[in-house]
Amino acid sequence: MNPVTPRPAIHALRPDLARIASWIEPGSRVLDLGCGDGALLAHLRDQRQVRGAGVELDDTCVIACVKRGVEVIQQNLEDGLALFDDKQFDTVVLSQTLQSMHRTEHILREMARVARHGVVSFPNFGYWPHGWAILRGRMPVTGQMPYQWYNTPNIHLCTLRDFEQLADELGLRILERATFNEGREIKTFPSWRSTLAVYRFASP
Repeated sequence: MNPVTPRPAIHALRPDLARIASWIEPGSRVLDLGCGDGALLAHLRDQRQVRGAGVELDDTCVIACVKRGVEVIQQNLEDGLALFDDKQFDTVVLSQTLQSMHRTEHILREMARVARHGVVSFPNFGYWPHGWAILRGRMPVTGQMPYQWYNTPNIHLCTLRDFEQLADELGLRILERATFNEGREIKTFPSWRSTLAVYRFASP
């Protein structure tokens, strides 16, 4: 008998990354900005035959990507996406990084330029305990935003409505939205019950 080639091991993705993966067309071209350890790109490659590349600055994460066999470019996202041509990709992903970007509008415009579709996720500052913390005179510290005010990388926090308004101003057509709280998908009153929002949009 011929030996059976084992399938690649399927590592469980975070629920938000699993939702993002479900929005990616099999066989498509994907750019993952701030790709971390490459878990999403490796999953898309092995399970959806996606041709993907990542952009990441952190040395440890870049090494992890290389070990997974994920193509990665080491670069600061604030420098822009000039390396990539217009509509070079089908989908560009920016997962839990938007809130740490200095030039929010610029990176969203660049995402729309290099791909037909974009996916972004970010902490929802409209989560109701955040407002309660501010009423008590303190900046909120939660599982999704675990930093103190003086050491947080999150410089541009927003609510769901804030992002939707910005997307409209930039001509980005929102196609789908998913919201989560501690890994559970939130369907009811997501604007104040969810800690994380994930959006898929179409480029102008």
